[in-house]
Amino acid sequence: MNKPLYAPRYWPTWLGIGLLRLLEPLPYRWLVAMGALLGRAIGLMPSSFKRVARRNIELCLPELDSSARARLLREHFANLGITLFETAVTWYSDNARIRSLARIEGLEHLEAALGRGKGAILLSAHFTTLEMGARILNTYVPLNIVYRPTKNALLSEFLKENRGRHARRAIARDDIRAMIRALKDNEPVWYAPDQSYRKKGAEMVPFFGIEAATNTATSRLAAMTGAAVLPYLPERLPNARGYRVVIGPPLEDFPGESARADAQRFNALIEAHVRRLPAQYLWIHKRFKGLTADYPRYYAGEGHRDQAAAVSETSARPDD
Repeated sequence: MNKPLYAPRYWPTWLGIGLLRLLEPLPYRWLVAMGALLGRAIGLMPSSFKRVARRNIELCLPELDSSARARLLREHFANLGITLFETAVTWYSDNARIRSLARIEGLEHLEAALGRGKGAILLSAHFTTLEMGARILNTYVPLNIVYRPTKNALLSEFLKENRGRHARRAIARDDIRAMIRALKDNEPVWYAPDQSYRKKGAEMVPFFGIEAATNTATSRLAAMTGAAVLPYLPERLPNARGYRVVIGPPLEDFPGESARADAQRFNALIEAHVRRLPAQYLWIHKRFKGLTADYPRYYAGEGHRDQAAAVSETSARPDD
């Protein structure tokens, strides 16, 4: 670790990391209960995360009445709390414990895809089970994990170290060459390109019926390497019964006629999973952003800054 990462501003992060290390040996059921309790408590407080989650639920699930939306918001924060505590298991538990908590289905699809010799892209999405889903699969097959560095330099370094320790390698999301090398070496690449994306190559694609800036790089990766693209969407089971993760069969005719149509197919898969498990989706992310300044300001108070950033990123930042 670099000396600046020991600066006072990182002390709370160090404290949190240390606390997770201490909590890891506790029974999984206790961790889930404590996480849900903490998450619900945090959800009672006003915060920008809460406002963003509430707005996303309104946009994506307008058929819910106000009481149903409020209930979903509470359960979402309970799941966020569980995510925090299960991170202790993700980072520090051995493979035997991870496997004891998980049921994996469709592993034969991945084995068949790798049998073609052209690699496999495991297409995932940002649910609260994201970290655990990747960790579970890593106990069966060494993965290349594509990650997005966080703004907190210490947390980013720590995430990279832990992901790299359990995976074959951790690849920054901008490192397309490393992804291509891994696929051409017939390795699996775990990739979650579903969040708002406004760099070169982004396109406006419907998500829950609303056009949003979207990453279409999956089509390019598949076209350049011939890799199969398989959906990989985990779920957290109720009553602390662990996890169920499903590897779907390769998407047919992928890539298709257009990258936008390919991304829309993936968005449809995410939407179906969200409707099954709405509380487990990562609602606190500002998904609805555009590529031009006239895009609607869905997140009041921050829209102007977001659109200025969008125009800047689209014109100046490198391809993903």
